[in-house]
This record gives sequence, C-alpha cells and structure tokens, in this order.
Amino acid sequence: MDELINKLIIKYKTSDPFELAAALGIHIRFCDLGEGTKGLYYRILRRRFIVIHQGLSAEWQRFVCAHELGHDRLHKWMNRFFLEENSFFAPGKMERQANLFALKLLSAGYVPEEDESLKVYFQRIGIPPEMRFFLEE
Repeated sequence: MDELINKLIIKYKTSDPFELAAALGIHIRFCDLGEGTKGLYYRILRRRFIVIHQGLSAEWQRFVCAHELGHDRLHKWMNRFFLEENSFFAPGKMERQANLFALKLLSAGYVPEEDESLKVYFQRIGIPPEMRFFLEE
C-alpha cells in the first residue's frame, strides 16, 4: 500500500485526494446521502464515481474522498453491496484497508512533532480526530 501511495504522489505531484481523483478520471459528486452514509464508490459502464455526503465538514469530505479513492485503487472490481447480499465475505476488511489508505495518503510527507499527541497531529494535518481510534485498535 505504501508503494502504491508513493507512486500516486510522485506521478501526480499531489497527495490531495480530490486532485488525484480528477487526474485518475474519477467523477466526484456531492449529494445528501442521509445520516448513515458518508460516501460511496461505484463503477458503471467503465466510469468511476465517488459520491460524498454534502453535509460533512470539509475535513470529513477530504477524508471520505481519500477513503473512496482507496477503494478505487485497492478494490476496483469489488462491489460492497453485492458482497453483503450474495456472499459470506465480510466487507469490514475492505473498509479498514480503505481507512488505512486514506490515513497514509493524507499524512504523506508529515511527521508528528516531538511529544505531539495523535489527536493534535491529526488536527494539524486535517484528518478527522475520530480516526485516531482506528490506529489505536
């Protein structure tokens, strides 16, 4: 995963998930997805889409875009809805991988300062503080 992220950053000269998605030809849409869904990724007729809940803060929208970009890079041919309905495969593993992809992408080039807490570090680099619990698992 680290090599994949580094190649993306070097090739496109950015770690911004919105810029990367545009460079990769992924269409981004914002709409009301309700309270339970922050975002989703899907492919239709070879076109790729990231849909982000419009009610999220800019910080969360950026994280969700990076997370869904992780699905594009790591799970291109997987469809979570199909998996949940038609198999015994647990999509939780893919969600954790996409979260890790997002955290690594958004923190690329940043290092925690000496004695800096994870919460303060995430705040400084624009990652939702709730995601620190993902690293503490």
